[in-house]
Amino acid sequence: MKIYGDSNSGNCLKVKWVCDRLALPYDWIEIDTLKGETRTAQFLKINSAGQVPAIAFDDGRTLAQSNAIIRYLARGSDLIPSDDRAAAKMDEWLFWEQYSHEPYIAVCRFQMVYLGKSVSDLDPDKVKRGYAALARMESQLAATRFLVGSAVSLADVALLAYTRLAHQGGFHLDGYAAVRRWIGETSQALGLAPAARN
Repeated sequence: MKIYGDSNSGNCLKVKWVCDRLALPYDWIEIDTLKGETRTAQFLKINSAGQVPAIAFDDGRTLAQSNAIIRYLARGSDLIPSDDRAAAKMDEWLFWEQYSHEPYIAVCRFQMVYLGKSVSDLDPDKVKRGYAALARMESQLAATRFLVGSAVSLADVALLAYTRLAHQGGFHLDGYAAVRRWIGETSQALGLAPAARN
């Protein structure tokens, strides 16, 4: 299969990490979103929403949306809990990540890294909601090793993508000991090098 992704996007890296963790073969096609490469007629045939990541299977079928992709790729693996209720809790975190975490943590990072904004230029509401997301994670991770119990799941993959780069969006993790511990353990479990700190 081919993965169309931007290496700077946490949503795209989720897909790569799952493939690497499960030893799934793929070709990575780098897409520069800042140059409008998701808006070309060729790319829109792959994903009419004009977003990465997207994957194209060898039979011509395609799939988009990062959490849908990783949910599909990881079926039958240890990244999805075998217990139905635990799997549902994993899905709960996946939905929450896209609605209550990524729009704040990732957007602040984008504005600082790619638009050159300073912390003082960020929308205070986005910052507040970003810290609220981190606080919810801290509460959970103070009680459990990973987001859904004692083993890494797709919930951890999804939330790791932008949490490990939260500092690039102006978020300080000094008061989030459980989150910092989890970042290190999840990164290690996925075979990732530690995220560079600026």
